[in-house]
Amino acid sequence: MLIKRTRGWELPERLATPESSYLKRRDLVRAMGLGAAALALPSAVMAQDKTAPDPSAGLYPAKRNDKYGVPTPMTAERQATTYNNFYEFGTDKSIWREAQKLDVRPWTIKVGGMVEKPFEVGIDDLLAKMPLEERVYRHRCVETWSMIVPWSGFPVRSLVEFCKPLGSAKYVVMKTLSKPSVMREQRDLLYPWPYTEGLAMDEAMNDLAFIATGLYGKPIPKQNGAPLRLVAPWKYGFKNVKSIVSIDFTDKRPVSFWEKLQSSEYGFWANVNPEVPHPRWSQATEKPLGSDARIPTLLYNGYAEFVSGLYTDRKAEKLFI
Repeated sequence: MLIKRTRGWELPERLATPESSYLKRRDLVRAMGLGAAALALPSAVMAQDKTAPDPSAGLYPAKRNDKYGVPTPMTAERQATTYNNFYEFGTDKSIWREAQKLDVRPWTIKVGGMVEKPFEVGIDDLLAKMPLEERVYRHRCVETWSMIVPWSGFPVRSLVEFCKPLGSAKYVVMKTLSKPSVMREQRDLLYPWPYTEGLAMDEAMNDLAFIATGLYGKPIPKQNGAPLRLVAPWKYGFKNVKSIVSIDFTDKRPVSFWEKLQSSEYGFWANVNPEVPHPRWSQATEKPLGSDARIPTLLYNGYAEFVSGLYTDRKAEKLFI
């Protein structure tokens, strides 16, 4: 596959927001009782978005869950929201302006396949039923850039239980919205749209698997996958399907987007492993957004204690890339 690799992460260090400042800002907002409305201050990103306020804004910031660690240093919000992979809007990293064209209300998620009863649910009805929390996770892109960000959302486990799959279901499959009139790259028929990804059921039920609906104490920006996206932090970023509109359960392993496009380079499992290179580059190190230095990449992106047991009986599979 062709990946255009711009150097958008090389922003001046003076633009980075220290983690301590971000955390103090959250505490101040809570103390004042202003909720997410106070967080909707003008910013380099959101000032360009002229749409109506997100109706879920009052749900954020969510309570922090530190069970899975609090890696540091936190990536500056501006960097994480202006350096994005979202191929539906373009193949470079500066698609955040283009992504503002996406309407995220109304938004309906269709649930089907091997479930007790297929149904549809609106995003705000779903949010009202889910246990929202915030988790700080590492994110590692297969292109070797990385970030550490505070996602808000709910465990994939909670979503699976809400969907009531049959006991015979072995995989959960998620798809991105298909709307070529807005998502212009979907007009390119060389790509196998819509974007499709999947997890094995035991991966989906693992405590670490997460559905993100917020970022930095606010509703998740459109360029980061609004209104809901998968976050599986032990896998390379391309597994984390964005702007989900359908969830299906099946007993057959799905063929995911990049796997279908280039299976020799992008496997279904796609777990992070610094010792297994991509066919065209090393995965031994990564470059955090906002940093001038490369750092060592960790096995399972640093989450081996939570997920390595998932693969004990799958060693014959191509688990890495």
